[in-house]
Amino acid sequence: MLNYIWAGLIVFSLVFAMVHDLRDLSRDTYRNDRPLPVTLHFPEGYDPDARRVPLTVTIDPETFGAFYGTEARPAASYEGVLVQTREGRQLRFAEDVAVPEPLSTIRAMTSARDNDLRGLIGPLTLRGDTLAATTVTFPPVRFVKMHAIAEAAIDFAETAVTLALGLIGTLALWMGLLQIADRAGMLYSLVRLTQPVLRPLFPGIPKDHPALAMIVLNLTANMLGLGNAATPLGIKAMEELQKLNPEPDTATNDMVMLLAMNTASVQIVPPVLLVAIMGLQINQLFFSILIVTLLSLIVAIASAKVLGRLKAYRDTDPQRAAAGTGREDAGT
Repeated sequence: MLNYIWAGLIVFSLVFAMVHDLRDLSRDTYRNDRPLPVTLHFPEGYDPDARRVPLTVTIDPETFGAFYGTEARPAASYEGVLVQTREGRQLRFAEDVAVPEPLSTIRAMTSARDNDLRGLIGPLTLRGDTLAATTVTFPPVRFVKMHAIAEAAIDFAETAVTLALGLIGTLALWMGLLQIADRAGMLYSLVRLTQPVLRPLFPGIPKDHPALAMIVLNLTANMLGLGNAATPLGIKAMEELQKLNPEPDTATNDMVMLLAMNTASVQIVPPVLLVAIMGLQINQLFFSILIVTLLSLIVAIASAKVLGRLKAYRDTDPQRAAAGTGREDAGT
């Protein structure tokens, strides 16, 4: 079902982007290949032989609004430079300067690396040595939304690979520690110590089963804010629960309970990532995090228990169905 939902969202976003881009093309939102009138001021005078001439660009607000059909207005002036080569003259606005839409989008699409707005200059009409009237034609911009979706997909693909590689070390560390604890008998001691508390929440797990130890370690890592450690422990706990599942394709009530408790993510110590971002200011959120996570844990446990008692969910419980089949076979 989730695959269909994701596929639907991707198709919807592509259709939305295509419709938006076609609307921009029909309206010529970015005025492709059309010159915008500007005024150039050369503080040090205009030198036709110089390769780079510093200048100040002035765009008349009313002309700008009428040209792009927008309510946005440009600043009084912008710093920039005039680059003169054999191929022609190019106006470059200063890097990272704040420009209104749609100039901001044109800059992002045509000069993302340097973040400076660029355009070709038309013939100069000099008014003295320091002032010139001219036009600037920016590079054509098309399919902005489709480009944004493609760029986001590539960025998040890179992020996914980075996260996956980063988890390899964490998984190896915690799996190794679990093997040591298992061979030393520590897991069984942990099971005997915690099962009086956990057995009512996970009634389908047999007494002294190692799944209880994995669940305790997983929940403890969550409570201590060790998100990276909680992930491999949660996977290991699910693997142990799957061994008790008579129908591999259907989750048992115990698996649903574990997933619900992990989703609630009860936290006693704030997450390491949040501490790294907020520093000591995280102390201001300590009680808020504690209260919210405890409430969410109560809601998660209550929801899993209540839904598990409803007939529709009771009938699909693999362990209950297996127990019923066993009784029927015994009766036969």
